[in-house]
Amino acid sequence: MSKRPNFLIILADDLGFSDIGAFGSEISTPNLDKLARNGLRQTGFHTASACSPTRSMLMSGTDNHLAGLGQMAETIARDPFYQGHKGYEGMLNDRVAALPEILTDAGYETIMSGKWHLGLPKHAQPYARGFQKVFGLLPGAGNHYLYEPYLDDQTPAMKFLPPLYVEGAEQISHKDIPGPFYSSTYFTDRMLGFLEERDTSKPFFAYLPYTAPHWPLQAPDDEVARYKGRYDAGPEALRLERLERLKELGLISRDVEPHPVMSPFGYKSWNELSAEERAISAKKMEVYASMVTVMDKEIGRVVKLLEDSGELDNTFIFFSSDNGAEGALLEAIPVMGDMIQKTVERFFDNSIENIGRGNSWTYLGPHWAQAATAPSKMYKAWATEGGIRCPSIIHYPRLGGLLDRSDAITHEFTTIMDILPTVLDLAGHQHPGGEFRGRKVHRPRGKSWVSWLAGREKEVHDENAVHGWELFGQAAIRQGKWKAVWLPPPTGKDEWLLFDLDADPGETKNLAGENPEKLHQLVAFWHEYEAETGTIVNMSNPAGTGFGRSTGINWDDWGN
Repeated sequence: MSKRPNFLIILADDLGFSDIGAFGSEISTPNLDKLARNGLRQTGFHTASACSPTRSMLMSGTDNHLAGLGQMAETIARDPFYQGHKGYEGMLNDRVAALPEILTDAGYETIMSGKWHLGLPKHAQPYARGFQKVFGLLPGAGNHYLYEPYLDDQTPAMKFLPPLYVEGAEQISHKDIPGPFYSSTYFTDRMLGFLEERDTSKPFFAYLPYTAPHWPLQAPDDEVARYKGRYDAGPEALRLERLERLKELGLISRDVEPHPVMSPFGYKSWNELSAEERAISAKKMEVYASMVTVMDKEIGRVVKLLEDSGELDNTFIFFSSDNGAEGALLEAIPVMGDMIQKTVERFFDNSIENIGRGNSWTYLGPHWAQAATAPSKMYKAWATEGGIRCPSIIHYPRLGGLLDRSDAITHEFTTIMDILPTVLDLAGHQHPGGEFRGRKVHRPRGKSWVSWLAGREKEVHDENAVHGWELFGQAAIRQGKWKAVWLPPPTGKDEWLLFDLDADPGETKNLAGENPEKLHQLVAFWHEYEAETGTIVNMSNPAGTGFGRSTGINWDDWGN
């Protein structure tokens, strides 16, 4: 009997499609680039449009509306419209069998170090859902240097980012974590420790979800210095540069028409900024790039450990992001609203020389985010391709097939829900079906990649397969090359749009008027998807019942 494979699943946080070198970036990522050269790059890999819904799909193999994250917990907590519905618990629910739970039963050692974002209660934490060794950040983000200011009543100033960490089954204070601390480095240190002390008689499943490059943008000074001046030409110039490199690498077609840059209300274009504003904006991008570089260095340490221990070729490595690049303060807005600016002004120093340090607090913004998601439309939280299409690398030399080719690239459509069935297939273990540990559970909606990766099948999801998305009132449904998108006001016009993604990956040409029959068919598929997944959204007024008025958000800030 052959030795069962190990698994290393690495997830970046809010990383854009072209933010690593192997996907056209100028950012230094030699370790990921090497994995890509010796593996497979996917240009058609899709996630949900936001962090926790994607993670629920990864852990369950099914749709986020079934797995408990029909909306993000931050939204559910503030919006009665979503409360009390199955699939909207705001945590990975007990109606799914979590991947580490299944693998534990299959004899795997299960290890996690990094961001969880799938529930704060004890019964929803990583240890309770199957991870045997855990160091984890429970909320959706955290200060990368553990700088945690407090109000006079000793509650965290950043209320939407409580410093909640877990060590195994126990919750710990951030004050109990030894310094010096930088998130990517510390998460890696803990992962390396878990791997070094593991039971070598068992195969392992290791989950390494970084919080980089999620805001707040913070990175070591020496790393930031290497990018000084690199982004002084602005995001539009970077977008064009990245587009050309994507074409050279064969990741997008030469004749692709990118979606025009959209500028939300209240945001100036690069040409409208003063010299000081440009310098501040460029510094933020320098820090962002540094966060990606540091993450890559840390990934390199893990790969080296596997190589030194002789386990690299027997370890299935998967790398991706959880959604498109972040153009707005998604998790922060529903909880703090306009209090964010006041809190930052009181507790943080965002002078240009201090941006990137632990006591600074900045985010990337919509224009740099669109540089990272080109040629697609927009970024995180959007049902357009900019929000749901992510860079993906698979490295597993032992499998062969597609992975035998040097610099292999595939444009095949795949989804984050495919990871669970793929891992179980490679592990030689079946999903439990409709019942697990005495409870009813959903079967996976994803499909295994194994036969496709081995070259025995030409595709994972055939042209008749249907996939849906919905978050924050934005919806999308796809079959083959066809995709219909619903964007509520003010991001859209209360109507379904139709796109041919093969011919128009930038979603620039609405074909609804030219092909009403296809649109009608896709809308019918959408209603089937709604019914199958328990998705709830008021399509006639999503801004009023979803991620809009009831959360206190000013929708004017999200304009076109």
